[in-house]
Amino acid sequence: MTFSVHGQAVSRGIAIGRAVLVASSRMDVAHYFIGDDQIHGELSRLRDARDAVVAEITRVQQTLLESADKGAHHELTALLDVHLMLLQDTQLQEGVKHWVQERHYNAEWALTSQLEQLAKQFDEMEDPYLRERKADLEQVVERMLRHMRGVASPVGRAPAVADGASEDLRDDPLVLVAHDLSPADMLQFKQSVFAGFVTDVGGKTSHTAIVARSMDIPAVVGARTASHLVQQDDWVIIDGDTGVVIVNPSPIVLAEYGFKQRQGEVERERLSRIKNTPAVTLDGERVELLANIEQPEDSTPALSVGAVGVGLFRTEFLFMGRDGKLPDEEEQYEAYRRAVEGMHGLPVTIRTVDVGADKPLDRSIRDDHLNPALGLRAIRWSLSEPAMFLTQLRAVLRAAAHGKINLLIPMLAHSSEILQVKALLARAKEQLDARAAVYGKVKLGAMIEVPAAALAVRMFLKHFDYLSIG
Repeated sequence: MTFSVHGQAVSRGIAIGRAVLVASSRMDVAHYFIGDDQIHGELSRLRDARDAVVAEITRVQQTLLESADKGAHHELTALLDVHLMLLQDTQLQEGVKHWVQERHYNAEWALTSQLEQLAKQFDEMEDPYLRERKADLEQVVERMLRHMRGVASPVGRAPAVADGASEDLRDDPLVLVAHDLSPADMLQFKQSVFAGFVTDVGGKTSHTAIVARSMDIPAVVGARTASHLVQQDDWVIIDGDTGVVIVNPSPIVLAEYGFKQRQGEVERERLSRIKNTPAVTLDGERVELLANIEQPEDSTPALSVGAVGVGLFRTEFLFMGRDGKLPDEEEQYEAYRRAVEGMHGLPVTIRTVDVGADKPLDRSIRDDHLNPALGLRAIRWSLSEPAMFLTQLRAVLRAAAHGKINLLIPMLAHSSEILQVKALLARAKEQLDARAAVYGKVKLGAMIEVPAAALAVRMFLKHFDYLSIG
């Protein structure tokens, strides 16, 4: 019987194949009480599972960094850092220990019980992006449960095929249907046999969706009960453009989507041939396509797709996940220099570090402000740490000797902040002059991303070479 399931389209393209189902490890958790003499053993099992997941994610991160020329994206390592931080979270660890020691729950039961407690806190958050971070916590717990059961990653393993299956079935394309997938699972997707995936949960801003888009994998998330409705080996069409999943399609529908799939491939090939053609509107206005990058190595793939510059180098990714040990001037200079030289004379816009809100510097820094976007973040944090900010400014100025750099300041709101920034930039130049260091000119710009800045835009124009509307 043909039926369709609707979810959220998060990554374009069409995938057609037989379904491989992945059951949630939380569905099969055993619930039993333990004796006093078993507490130590259960806590050891939890520690071993946590350490195994940490080691697994670290290996994936390393592989990702080493394969940057194979379509991997450096921003994804920052997403994995979120999972590493959650694994070390004291609220998760102490809560699980409480269930084991005080309630005498077995390890799996304690882990899922604490997950339910923390999930309620995420559900009560008003910000939709922060609320969706519950999925990261669920994925971390899922990975720990899998290790405790000795089950491999659903993406990394090849699906089992019955001995009596026909050669046609063995050669059929496959799609993955799961309750949820973690970013670490997703990063193995390119090396797997799956053409696309469907998950019951998730949204457009979930980390799984971000990874899928970055890796260009057809995907539909938030399909609710898809993993319960779809049967093993059902033919499935995943329409990543509309968010529709069609199960057991008729031959006519299958042929129609097969045609759409081939059309999409032809269109991508056509676009790749004209990627270096200047973008000009019918009335003669030139439109520039610039790339957003997180690491200097991203400049190479940016050029390969026809970008005419870097519109945003997110420098905070050089600062994150370092346990408080910030990059020094030389490390930053080398990173900015490689990015500039990688663009071969094209302009590079470098944004000063923008941490806070959804981008914590590391797990040791917590922003307990009711609205983290209004707390100590972006330029407010930089101005509160002038030594750190001067270090970054000096590194950017030195890199400007190697090519065109536009310096972009985030989250400015008031004239007092503008004057402080310009004074620190002048001081950074004086410090470089004092040691006879070579540096270049930069264009100074500001991001207009808060109401106060939008209302004072005329004043901003007096101080900056350009503005970026955020």
